[in-house]
Amino acid sequence: PGEDGMPGVALGTPIAVLVRNKDHKSEHYDEMAVSYRPSHADASYDAKYGIRAIAGGGRSSARETIGRVAAGAVARKLLSVYAGVEIVGYVTAVKNIKAPPVNHDTVTQQQVDANIARCPDPATADLMIAEIDAIRRTGNSVGGVVECVARNVPAGLGGPVFDKLEADLAKALMSLPASKGFEIGSGFDGTLLTGHEHNDPFVIDPASGRTRTASNRSGGVQGGISNGENIVVRVCFKPTSTIGRLQDTVTRTGQPVQLRGKGRHDPCVLPRAVPMVEAMVALVLADHLMQQQAQCGILPAEEGASINPLGAKAPEGTVLGERQKGELSMRERMGVGAAVGAAPVVGSESEGEGEKRAEMFLEE
Repeated sequence: PGEDGMPGVALGTPIAVLVRNKDHKSEHYDEMAVSYRPSHADASYDAKYGIRAIAGGGRSSARETIGRVAAGAVARKLLSVYAGVEIVGYVTAVKNIKAPPVNHDTVTQQQVDANIARCPDPATADLMIAEIDAIRRTGNSVGGVVECVARNVPAGLGGPVFDKLEADLAKALMSLPASKGFEIGSGFDGTLLTGHEHNDPFVIDPASGRTRTASNRSGGVQGGISNGENIVVRVCFKPTSTIGRLQDTVTRTGQPVQLRGKGRHDPCVLPRAVPMVEAMVALVLADHLMQQQAQCGILPAEEGASINPLGAKAPEGTVLGERQKGELSMRERMGVGAAVGAAPVVGSESEGEGEKRAEMFLEE
């Protein structure tokens, strides 16, 4: 309940959020008002608008993401209530320090928030923190990679052409400040595999009889549409542009000068980027969930359609989980036991283990 004793629920009207910055130090930007910060948006904003917000950087500042994170909290609530969707982001690399592979099925928010690097592997987190601190002392900055997994995402979200789920995720995540690259599933590493090595074999979940995949190199999306497995994305972020080292640049009038950044600027944006990534993933999934309901949820599917359900069942107690309670797999409809086929491993299974499970299924 809220302070007025009323239930803490939305009223159906737009939700507005106002955050006042009471700790601003505009004087830190006096010199940067004239001189462009290398690799910052100062020069390109001037080229586009002929004017820019000097104090704080305006919309080119990561401060703008507070609205995304606030809206993302609403989207996460919707996704959780509907299908039990869980979204967990974490840092996997800072410069050349890389964490070991994360188990996408079990990684938790508590593991991520256990250290200031927001890396779920404690040993790697210590190395990352030491590297960031060493860089900070030299007035420099570093970049890295944030990975994010979304669990319990229903199959069927996304579109086949212009509204592909991974395309919208890429646009959303690449709109974040300092983002420079996007991957889903196997990403660029997938180009090193053959088709036979890369394909995710379909299997039957022995517990539910539903269609699953033995591996997840697709990252939970196939043909632009979610397949009910974990959605796994990665975003790389460049080193912070505003640094405390002297750099060559020019003024707005074209005069060569040198500039040293002042103010409170992170030596590494990665830890702060984690909630931003989670928020954008939540917003995209919520948008596509509502689009799916509007496009395909008005009329019921053809009675007795010969399509085995795809993806894991939604957790009990969720809206989708309650709808699926009376659901029968095709094997159950045909009177065949559901407990046939290879057990699925979602998100974190090695290539060899996935192949073994697929072979077990084929033998049966």
